Amino acid sequence: MKKFVTTILATSAAALGLFVAGTVSADASTTYTVKSGDSVWTISQKFDSTINAIENANNIQGHLILPGQNLTIPDGTLTSTQTAATTNTQAAATTNTQQAATTSQSTTNTNTNTNSQASTTSSSSSSYTGSNMKEYVLSQMSSRTGVSASTWNAIIQRESNWQANVVNSTSGAYGLFQNMHISSGSVEDQVNAAVSLYNQQGMAAWAL
Repeated sequence: MKKFVTTILATSAAALGLFVAGTVSADASTTYTVKSGDSVWTISQKFDSTINAIENANNIQGHLILPGQNLTIPDGTLTSTQTAATTNTQAAATTNTQQAATTSQSTTNTNTNTNSQASTTSSSSSSYTGSNMKEYVLSQMSSRTGVSASTWNAIIQRESNWQANVVNSTSGAYGLFQNMHISSGSVEDQVNAAVSLYNQQGMAAWAL
């Protein structure tokens, strides 16, 4: 009788151990949301599980699963290979994003510097300060007429020797370009008058 009771107790303890083990195993699960292109087999490979275990845990019939479906994966743990692949992918994405941001910032800085330099150059050539008369006049005339600065330099050198207020006592021509259509005016006025004269007569106005 004592031996029989001992056997029963031992059997009960073993059964209880299996029950507890099964309970612990069942609790160690992961929830996974099905994505387009997934199959039970591919999911089982991701989580180092089996097709039967996944289908039994989720009452799946005929291996049919749908995108968006939440599955319970028994003993679900991503394999080391999958984990490493995921980590590498995330690291690569982060690196690419940082490189793109750096490239974008570099391009922006380059464009800003270029625009700033262009603005400074334009400002220096379009504003007459008195000390930059030759630069201003040649820049204005070449950009507004399409005739080279060297040609305008030769014309002004011949006509007035770069004397802005000189007047021809015979013809009454005035200024840098010896323009007979004006009798006075600032350097800016003389440039505007010369451009107007060029638009009307071309280089023939200066016998060219």
